[in-house]
Amino acid sequence: MTASTIDHADVVIVGTGHGGAQAAIALRQHGYEGSILMIGRDDAPPYERPPLSKEYLAGDKGFERIMIRPESFWADKAIGLRLGAAVTGIDPAAHRLTLSDGGQVTYGKLTWSGGGDPRRLPVPGAVLPGVFYVRDKADADAMMAALAGGAKRAVVIGGGYIGLEAAAVLRKLDCEVVLVEMLPRLLARVAGEELSTFYAEEHRRQGVDVRLETGVHAVLGEEAGRVTGVRLDNGEEVPCDMVIVGIGVVPAVAPLIAAGAAGTNGVDVDEYCRTTLDDIYAIGDCAAHANDFADGAVIRLESVQNAHDMANTVARKIMGDPQPYHALPWFWSNQYDLKLQTAGLSLGFDATVLRGDPTTRKFTVVYLKDGKPIAFDCVGTMKDYVQARKLLESGAARIDPALLADPEVALKDLI
Repeated sequence: MTASTIDHADVVIVGTGHGGAQAAIALRQHGYEGSILMIGRDDAPPYERPPLSKEYLAGDKGFERIMIRPESFWADKAIGLRLGAAVTGIDPAAHRLTLSDGGQVTYGKLTWSGGGDPRRLPVPGAVLPGVFYVRDKADADAMMAALAGGAKRAVVIGGGYIGLEAAAVLRKLDCEVVLVEMLPRLLARVAGEELSTFYAEEHRRQGVDVRLETGVHAVLGEEAGRVTGVRLDNGEEVPCDMVIVGIGVVPAVAPLIAAGAAGTNGVDVDEYCRTTLDDIYAIGDCAAHANDFADGAVIRLESVQNAHDMANTVARKIMGDPQPYHALPWFWSNQYDLKLQTAGLSLGFDATVLRGDPTTRKFTVVYLKDGKPIAFDCVGTMKDYVQARKLLESGAARIDPALLADPEVALKDLI
């Protein structure tokens, strides 16, 4: 395609992750017959992102096993893929996109599923070779190449899920790992103290050197440029062969905002995932929406569930069957042999109930607000997780904390 060529599709989807892929799939499932084009920065066809810091990085799953659909699927469903191209500009009046490869694409409807970009480490040396982020397959491949090349000492910066999952994989691969977190506990922004304490103890038991309330002053490198260590804010220098940074994401919405879409933390959408620009929707990590399970607070959710369910909302709206977005949030994290499953949102919780014994490595943390359950963190307790989802979806009222704390009382019996 030459730079002067203008392509067109009735529905253009920007982003080839879970949200973008599901938007295209759902349209065809609902009988949409118009043309569909997906545009993605990745060179690879749509694939799952969560395994990048888990099974894919560990070498337990090859790329074929994390593809959302076989590559032939997209052609079979007449869904076009324009890969290796980013959207650099949007003309909402002309319904036209400008791409990084010089091309232009016009659309009837546009669905933006751009996700987010890893927040960059703002210290000297952060751009040295050997400093890695986890967003796409190329990032994971680069880390795997470093490990294959002999890297055995790693510093992981950030005690959120990305950092913890990467640390777990690196330990499995017999690397020495130092994990630094600026806050007083791990997972401080998303979980209560019970879960934070459990995972700190678990990672230490697995050999990770966990440093809390510790910041990074600089990344150190040799004259040729390769990472050799990290200088902490207390002056200590930690030698390493690689650095993995997981300190959050920045919503990838710059072209939308430049085109006039409303939004300060991501892009604002209504209950049908519509932005303030005509014929433009936004879904997934970058979409700021009023969430029913957060008392109507406007939030962004970085999860497969959110991307998937928002995609279905957009597909129904385009097909003339509008159904407001109303989906219970859920998440998961795999670390070592532990599976954490979360149902609901713990935002604004004012009390917790511990259900089970963390020393058994099977327990549930219940988050309460005004006496009502609003979220559950389930570690190795699949039955609790399944029943917790139904309990939250039922709009449970206040429940006696003693009943919630008793593992012998089934959560389904509290609905």
